Amino acid sequence: MAEQNHLVVCTTCRREGADPEAPRDGARLSQALTAQGIAHDTQECFSACKGSCVVALRGKGRWTYVQGALDPDKHLDDLIEMTRAYSASADGIVPWRARPEVIRKNTIARIPPLEI
Repeated sequence: MAEQNHLVVCTTCRREGADPEAPRDGARLSQALTAQGIAHDTQECFSACKGSCVVALRGKGRWTYVQGALDPDKHLDDLIEMTRAYSASADGIVPWRARPEVIRKNTIARIPPLEI
């Protein structure tokens, strides 16, 4: 991902019904991204627990996407596809039809660029 773009993974996310003794889904997603060589940052708690596993795609002067309902065992390739489409866009807007299905169905928020 280009330097001006950042993928941020909530490491405290745990999907409903997940084993409370198992490693948290967000931490597992972060590890899987690292194993695939995908640069990202981590953050504790996005306060979107009902939508977990949650990530954010953001960049200076770009729209921010907050994505939820990601399963680290099922959606890693979809998330990587979305990060690449995000990086390839001029302003962070990825056309709806160009987003993987899990992303289209589980966007928590799309936030306009912060211009102060």
